[in-house]
Amino acid sequence: MRELSIKSCEEIMTTIYKPTQFAVEGLIAQGLFILAGSPKVGKSWLALELCLSIAKEEKLLDRKTQQGSALYFCLEDSYQRIQSRLYELTDEPSDKLFFALKADSIGDGLEEQIIKFKSEHDDLRLIVIDTLQMVRNETESSYGSDYAELLPLKALAEQIGISIVLVHHLRKAADSDPFNMVSGSTGLNGCVDGLLVLLKDKRSGGQAVLHCTGRDIEDQELSLKRHGARWVLASEHEDKPPDTFSFAVHDLMTELCAFKGSATELCGLLKDRFGGEYFANRLTRDLFRHAYVLRDLGVTFEPKRSNGQRLLLLRYDKNSDSSDGKTLMPEQPQTADHTVTPDNTDCSETVENTASAFDDIRTSADIFTDPAPAVAVPADGTADPECVLIDGKQVPIVRFSLDNLLNQNAAKIREQIYQERGILVPEFRNEA
Repeated sequence: MRELSIKSCEEIMTTIYKPTQFAVEGLIAQGLFILAGSPKVGKSWLALELCLSIAKEEKLLDRKTQQGSALYFCLEDSYQRIQSRLYELTDEPSDKLFFALKADSIGDGLEEQIIKFKSEHDDLRLIVIDTLQMVRNETESSYGSDYAELLPLKALAEQIGISIVLVHHLRKAADSDPFNMVSGSTGLNGCVDGLLVLLKDKRSGGQAVLHCTGRDIEDQELSLKRHGARWVLASEHEDKPPDTFSFAVHDLMTELCAFKGSATELCGLLKDRFGGEYFANRLTRDLFRHAYVLRDLGVTFEPKRSNGQRLLLLRYDKNSDSSDGKTLMPEQPQTADHTVTPDNTDCSETVENTASAFDDIRTSADIFTDPAPAVAVPADGTADPECVLIDGKQVPIVRFSLDNLLNQNAAKIREQIYQERGILVPEFRNEA
């Protein structure tokens, strides 16, 4: 009996995992995929365009691609036909796109051929096998046999971190669920990480719908049309707003240097600094999803429990910041003074030479709630920067007078009234 490998919910939710890599953003991730369609529907054209897009880092269906080498197994074509199709799609060859007309079958040499190609092309991103039927061994089509037959390719894709796309056919029988039309048993659908089904309303027509589903992609239906030899989106593609979460956290931490507090407190700081919407119940999730990007920007974080309370501990290290401390967020309209640390604060001094810096970090909220913090005043009587002594360490703080707090809140209320009602409320001035 093999010993079970078990992880707790807490361990899984507080571990930073490498994010899913996409060959085509939101469409084809690392893993095993099937691209299915009726004969002569245009799936091989789409597969070839996919390979070209990866090799040249060009968009596919208005989606970004991750550049790398691509190997296309054209097992039902000739080099002459490949050449003809390539000239229909591009005038410029790519040194990252390769073709093969023959391959061993699954479980009988194909995996070794792919591994050998990977050893010669370290940037391998995509393998397309056109068609699946040409590399199959099994003649029986049951759930178990179909699932088991594809399992080696699925494991290989995960092992070497690439996307493998199998071009496959549909059954003639129509079905209200396009994915049920994939030829073979549902074992094929159950094994792969994603399914793309290309359906035409009319065989002679230039319109089609690409039905997409998968473990790491959203269920979607893309309306396509033929534009020359290419498949393009038939309807205008609505671009998603840019993801600026990492930029916002980075820019805030270049000012704070270190943070210890609840998700609600961090959301408040982000909203005050940049506006927009940040939600406490999503913040920890977003930090983990952006962990690799944040680490590249010099920001590390750790969730922690303290007296039954969940805290977030963040630290910024300029020496690890690939942006060299530059502001990354788009400019925001400023309605109040958002300075959170003195201009001469040195982040490296705040956390230097301590392996447990996170345990010693305090936010302004901690300062106001801790009993009788000792205020350190320089010997010359000046108080710039102002600090508190916490466990023998000097931590810079910012004090706000009641007038400053009232003025900041008033400014936010004036802006909210203007945004919601279009009424410009004049600033109150005490002439006394």
